[in-house]
Amino acid sequence: MGPKDAFAAKTTDQEDAAAEGCLTGITFDAGGLIALERNDRRVLALIRMALDGDHRMVVPATALAQVIRNPAKQVRLWRLAQHDKTDVEPLDASHAQAVGLLLAKSGTSDIADAHVVICAQKTGQAVITSDPFDLKRLDPRLRLIPA
Repeated sequence: MGPKDAFAAKTTDQEDAAAEGCLTGITFDAGGLIALERNDRRVLALIRMALDGDHRMVVPATALAQVIRNPAKQVRLWRLAQHDKTDVEPLDASHAQAVGLLLAKSGTSDIADAHVVICAQKTGQAVITSDPFDLKRLDPRLRLIPA
């Protein structure tokens, strides 16, 4: 994926994105991925900032599974998942254990949300989300970027 593709859109929202704090990379929840699919300029600006800053992007496989339906038509989403600076994090045994413990501790039951939180905690990244309330219930210290 080259610098002149769908993620390369320069927007005036970049200054707003920078105001979110020091970007060290980004983790997506399903809402963030949907915002990308809808060509949300703010999300595109955050992706551009991550790429320009040589930061990693994390897509938990559980969040991707909630959103991906037709990769041939969901070009932005599929490109993000395939990008060399994107880590699609599987729900492996170690993540599954951490997700289960987090769900038990928080008294909640959404596996995908908990997986997003575990991935963000592991990397220290902010999460692009449309569901800040549920993620804050899982980790009140989590840095969130509204989508």
